[in-house]
Amino acid sequence: MSNTHPSLGFRGLALATCLFTWLLIGVGGIVTSQGVGMSVPDWPNTYGYNMFYFPLSQWVGGIFWEHSHRLMASLVGLMTLILTIWSHGRSGRSLLRYVILPLSILLTFLVLINAENNTLQHASITGGTGFIALFASFFWPRMKPASKLMRKLCWIALIMVIGQGLLGGLRVTLYKDEIGIIHATLAQLFLVLLVAIVFVSSKRWIGWKAASKDNHTVTNRFSWMMAALCVFVVCQLILGAFMRHEHAGLAVTGFPLAYDQYLWPPTHAEFVNQLNVDRMDHRDFNPVTALHVHVHMLHRSMALILFIAGSLFVGWTLKYLGRQHLLGRLSILWFSLLCLQAFLGVATVWSNKAADIATIHVLIGALTLALGSFMVIAARRSVFLAKEASAMRHREMPSDLIPTPEVAVAKG
Repeated sequence: MSNTHPSLGFRGLALATCLFTWLLIGVGGIVTSQGVGMSVPDWPNTYGYNMFYFPLSQWVGGIFWEHSHRLMASLVGLMTLILTIWSHGRSGRSLLRYVILPLSILLTFLVLINAENNTLQHASITGGTGFIALFASFFWPRMKPASKLMRKLCWIALIMVIGQGLLGGLRVTLYKDEIGIIHATLAQLFLVLLVAIVFVSSKRWIGWKAASKDNHTVTNRFSWMMAALCVFVVCQLILGAFMRHEHAGLAVTGFPLAYDQYLWPPTHAEFVNQLNVDRMDHRDFNPVTALHVHVHMLHRSMALILFIAGSLFVGWTLKYLGRQHLLGRLSILWFSLLCLQAFLGVATVWSNKAADIATIHVLIGALTLALGSFMVIAARRSVFLAKEASAMRHREMPSDLIPTPEVAVAKG
């Protein structure tokens, strides 16, 4: 069966899933910034209710944000599942009938046997999912499947979003900050994957221009340098996730000085103990430790390194690709986001870690990584197409015109 380019509906759903994931990261940021991650202490239930039956009248305070985060995550999971099935074209009918339906029947059976409370609520969700899947299978469009690459990306996304849901649940049931850090990091990588799906599903993917002969080497170097910067951004986001989930964002309260030090503040036990005694913020945060101070300062140092490396990278890109080149313009936008992100980091400290500023800081960080990843994929696509075009020209060239090693040596 031949493949077809994804339809407008598929591309729209992919873009919507990407945008909702970015917003979901923002809602997760609010939950962490306000320290309300345990406002709903049970999972997968919400105060004993099936989460989809939780009364609106009880959506108050921190419960509103934590419960909204769970529902948005469920929506993103559903959208990812639909994308995965859709990528298989007409074969999606079989997936709905012979995979989703049996799974829903099995889950309903397990619910009826094991559920202690609100059994009908849970069974209606699991059983209803199977009924909807069966009904949808009769009307599923009879189209050709998407490319093998697209199907693989969608399946990876589905596995990741399921893993994200389980990590989010374990963060609540086990009450482990370490799980929250992994959960936050995986969310960023999931967003990057969705950016790839959006790009591969777009018409631009097919019509993307190959790197010109003059720019081939430059574009190749651009992709690897941008990839290295993205790795640095991921490391920075991991440090940020550690600070947020350990509530170490104010382990160092001043900027640009760090407790009157230009470089690194002291971290001996007496100094750290005095920090905890002198804290003016009485919110329920963990005591500051030497590790918190080190991670906070490492986060600042990484930000400075990224700023310097980013500025050099943009200068190099504009020199060799020019401002008119798409990658040149995108590099300027990326560096602008990086500068905004640095300012928001400073503002977070100056504002005593105001929840709104800290959340915007998270959102811009995710956007910086997403744009950088898109630039890497776009550059690699240009290089790949250039190599493919060169190989095709070589195959089509008459054999008597292809230079042999002897001829090349003679010319030399």
